[in-house]
Amino acid sequence: MVLNQKINKSLNRFFEKTRYSESMFIIILSIVVGLTTGLGAVAFRWLILTCRDFFFGSIPFASSISGFQRDWFIPFIPMIGGLLVGPIVFKYAREARGHGVPEVMSSVALKGGIIRPRVSIAKSIASAICIGSGGSAGREGPIVQIGSAIGSTFGQMFRLSSNRIKVLVGCGAAAGISAVFNAPIAGVLFALEIILGDFTIKTFSPVIISSVLASVVSRFFLGNSPAFDVPGYSLVSAWEMPMYAILGAFAGIVAAFFIRSLYFTEDLFEKWKIPDIIKPGIGGLILGLTGLLTPQIFSDGYEAISTALHGNMIWLIMITLVFMKILATSLTLGSGNSGGIFAPSLFMGAMAGGFFGTIINYLFPGVTAPPAAYALVGMGAVVAGTTHATITSILIVFEMTGDYRIMLPMMIATVFATLVSHRLSKYSIYTLKLARQGIKIKAGKDIDLLSEIKVSEVMEKDFRTIPPHLTFSGIMRMMEDSKDTTFPVVEKDRLYGMLSFQDLRTILTKPVLPALIIASDIATRNVLTVTKDENLNQALQKFGHKDLDMMPVVEKSDPSKIIGILRRSDLMSFYNMRLMEKMAKS
Repeated sequence: MVLNQKINKSLNRFFEKTRYSESMFIIILSIVVGLTTGLGAVAFRWLILTCRDFFFGSIPFASSISGFQRDWFIPFIPMIGGLLVGPIVFKYAREARGHGVPEVMSSVALKGGIIRPRVSIAKSIASAICIGSGGSAGREGPIVQIGSAIGSTFGQMFRLSSNRIKVLVGCGAAAGISAVFNAPIAGVLFALEIILGDFTIKTFSPVIISSVLASVVSRFFLGNSPAFDVPGYSLVSAWEMPMYAILGAFAGIVAAFFIRSLYFTEDLFEKWKIPDIIKPGIGGLILGLTGLLTPQIFSDGYEAISTALHGNMIWLIMITLVFMKILATSLTLGSGNSGGIFAPSLFMGAMAGGFFGTIINYLFPGVTAPPAAYALVGMGAVVAGTTHATITSILIVFEMTGDYRIMLPMMIATVFATLVSHRLSKYSIYTLKLARQGIKIKAGKDIDLLSEIKVSEVMEKDFRTIPPHLTFSGIMRMMEDSKDTTFPVVEKDRLYGMLSFQDLRTILTKPVLPALIIASDIATRNVLTVTKDENLNQALQKFGHKDLDMMPVVEKSDPSKIIGILRRSDLMSFYNMRLMEKMAKS
């Protein structure tokens, strides 16, 4: 506490001397978060490799036995890993359990971006042990939670506002994805699309900076090679496009089945009346026994993915591995182990795509690409189906492979995968976990909280209006004296339209005399409105529909009668105030 006070005093003196704005300070912190998370990602990867070497090379008995005996010892390795993970996630930091991203989304929407600093340590150790001991999970969830915790810790250290802390959480998430997958663009989109739900410039800039710097750090230590070395594949014929659409639908079914399987398994372990700390060990034991038949399902499965991408795997093995990986990942994460779902989704996609491509190539040999091309597209499609994040899925596979020639099929497949998966499972693999807890999040906001608040609680009843016959110069004077840039044009309580500063700028670029212009000439007549009985969630959707700053509030029974105005800024301020009250009560 004393150290924090000294830091804050030094920081305040720095601001007074240099007159740095808070926005500039956020940029500085985004640099620090990017570099720190980049180093954290490098350390996390080293930790995974160290654990893998220990469990499969140096662990007592594992290195001294061989052949048939060693095969039968392997199932106990994930069990040992799970027994080590159990106390960490159930005694030290429960947030470290599972795949991590939903917890970050929840902290942004419900806790003002506050994440306990210990989470980054617990998540690093637990996930490294899980993945290193053969647990079927990936690195994306852990590093997102680790990076987000780093960003949140810096924000809390300097006592920033909740909005600023949320931005730093997004910076950490983007930096984590960027460093782990060598995918800076996908990292940015992941943070904005999934974690924050905010694409404004004040958020965009620091997130980009963190993502780029984390990638630079990762490339310095780990090299600049793509995660997968893929042969050059391209669209052979336009006739293939319907095939890729069908592949997308198939991938959507696989993704939906994976989502349901994961949470079904989680429910089974929740109902099992045994101590929580041993559940990851039991899940690991069952996983190990399963892996005796198909050892490719252990860990992230990158070697098997690479084999499929080079066309060196037969169709029967690939379709078998799809279902075995779903089972393995469900056992790993459903039992309480720690790890991400990106790598398993990539694995399922590669196998499902390779299987589908083999069939298509057999039926239409002259006009279709090799099965491995379908494996590549399948990777992005299943990721899109599980996360419902189409853009991020396209970009992350593109950056992991460095192959842009297959982008058109990838775009078609991911869209169809998302549509089919959403049809079968309303929620993504992230949001379903929260929905099961009664938390409904969209675009980084608590939908339930927004839905509880009526527009009438936030709208302003005392507002300025512009008469339809007001001259151009009169409009200019009125706007100069107001903080608003948009005004309702009203005559006798009747809404005529809306007039913004942008409308005036447009007029000045045209060959007309401004002196002859009146408000009714340039007002926008087709106006989105809201009623006082609608909730803030409905109002926020309307604001986003046309990127508005203000909407008129009208009578439900008489849509032409204006009774107030609703500003987007007032809506967000009121939401944040209620959110803080909710946090204080809990």
